[in-house]
Amino acid sequence: KGMTCGHCVMSVTEELSEIGAVESVNVDLSGSADVASKVHVSTTGTVSDDELRDAIAEAGFELAGINR
Repeated sequence: KGMTCGHCVMSVTEELSEIGAVESVNVDLSGSADVASKVHVSTTGTVSDDELRDAIAEAGFELAGINR
């Protein structure tokens, strides 16, 4: 929640990419500061909800939810 620019995308992509099983990250900025943007993560293995939440938080954002 709160991503609005290319720098936001870069920060989130960088943090999520540091998770070993993450293969690719795609960020859709169609949201706004008040509406969550969508982040699509492809993996080659299992990634826990906590790992995703921690990576998003490390980038400075709040995870609004997870759909698997």
